[in-house]
Amino acid sequence: MEATVKWVDGRTFLGESGSGHTVVMDGPPEHGGRNIGIRPMEMILLGVGGCSAFDVMAILQKGRNDIVDCVTELTAERVDTVPSVFSKIHLHFKVSGINLKEKVVARAVKLSAEKYCSASIMLSKSVDITHDFEIIDLS
Repeated sequence: MEATVKWVDGRTFLGESGSGHTVVMDGPPEHGGRNIGIRPMEMILLGVGGCSAFDVMAILQKGRNDIVDCVTELTAERVDTVPSVFSKIHLHFKVSGINLKEKVVARAVKLSAEKYCSASIMLSKSVDITHDFEIIDLS
């Protein structure tokens, strides 16, 4: 895997993934940015959410569950010292579908957390990462 991050100006950077996708990263004005892009630490949080949501959906779809929507809400806490690393991350999955079984969704979330999500498993070595879910029954 490869990526590049190119400085634009001030605290604005353009990140390009090896697959050719780009994202603007910037900081707040009080740190020299213009607030025109996502913060780098927000990218890490989104990466954890995307990685885990990817796994949960793949597991549920592979089991032929009738999924209509999946939203992953993430909350995180950072320490007050420099470096301001994450101390806690919580993932809350809102899975919408028809006749979804609690046991099946719980298993998908657990498998992602413990076996498949590279991002959260890597960060869990130093960050307290928790998961929960709710099922929105559309039957």
